[in-house]
Amino acid sequence: MSSRQRQQQAQQQQQEQEQEEEVQQQEEEEDVRASVLKVEQLEQCGIAASDVKKLKDAGFHTVESLAFTPRKTLLTIKGISEVKVDKILAEAAKLVPMGFTTATDFHIRRQETISIGTGSKDLDALLGGGIETGGITEIFGEFRTGKTQLCHTLAVIAQLPTNMGGGEGRVMYIDTEGTFRPERLLATAERFGLNGEEVLDNIAYARAYNSDHQMSLLVQGAAMMADTRFSLLIVDSATSLYRTDYSGRGELSARQMHLAKFLRMLQRLADEFGIAVVLTNQVVAQVDGFAMGDNKKPIGGNIIAHASTTRLYFKKGAGENRICKVYDSPNLPEAEAQFSIGADGINDAKS
Repeated sequence: MSSRQRQQQAQQQQQEQEQEEEVQQQEEEEDVRASVLKVEQLEQCGIAASDVKKLKDAGFHTVESLAFTPRKTLLTIKGISEVKVDKILAEAAKLVPMGFTTATDFHIRRQETISIGTGSKDLDALLGGGIETGGITEIFGEFRTGKTQLCHTLAVIAQLPTNMGGGEGRVMYIDTEGTFRPERLLATAERFGLNGEEVLDNIAYARAYNSDHQMSLLVQGAAMMADTRFSLLIVDSATSLYRTDYSGRGELSARQMHLAKFLRMLQRLADEFGIAVVLTNQVVAQVDGFAMGDNKKPIGGNIIAHASTTRLYFKKGAGENRICKVYDSPNLPEAEAQFSIGADGINDAKS
């Protein structure tokens, strides 16, 4: 084969690869359009284009986000009158089913719920298949118990096909402590036979510097999710910035209110886009004199306790092993499982 023929063959292969990537991107966009209703659809219902733009500027990119938002919140949007808010909510209610359904229908939908694997068979078995989409999973524990390592492993596995324990979507990663390490992702990608560069390209990463910035990143994230399919949102950790931005009992009420709004927005994204939300949390020692045995408790109080669908408590085990305990869940029994942390992510426990 001559050098000219080799050059032509290389060009043809490059064109085919570009066409394949373009088709894949179109399919992703079609999947998103099929699963969510973009806010522009309200223009067909008589809502002015200028008002739709105001809604998008305020962080509402889907009809679902409007339907799930209280009326008083929409009234705070500049340029949207009370009459317009009522019209928007009325049209959103027509497009988004929010009424009663039978338990049978809900059970069928539950059976279609995707779970994202953790990298450990025992941990997956404990969680009923993995991290469930459509809800918030909170992971709390001391330092060096594997919280951030699980987040890194999930960020890779979430990109796998569903028949391999993945979520077939991109990943959004909000880092508040500066512990995100791409090299860990590359090692995990190699373990699962994935292209390292593609894995990194499919992760939208942002470092949050204060609690207000942490909240604004969710607004940006909602806009990205409206255009591209995501399967997982990670916040590591959800509470560390609140501990520094708010201090003392005098600011406790303001802190809890801000945290509640942040958690409500996380749940809204899970409901809108069917993603799995994983957040890590820190612990403090109880010093009230009544603590028996393990005296660690997660911070955030009842606000984060009620917002989380499933709560997992990570503890140190023997050697490289770690223990995961189901602390609270609506469908999982209280039980424990062991796993280990390796160079390529979360693995089965070592004997």
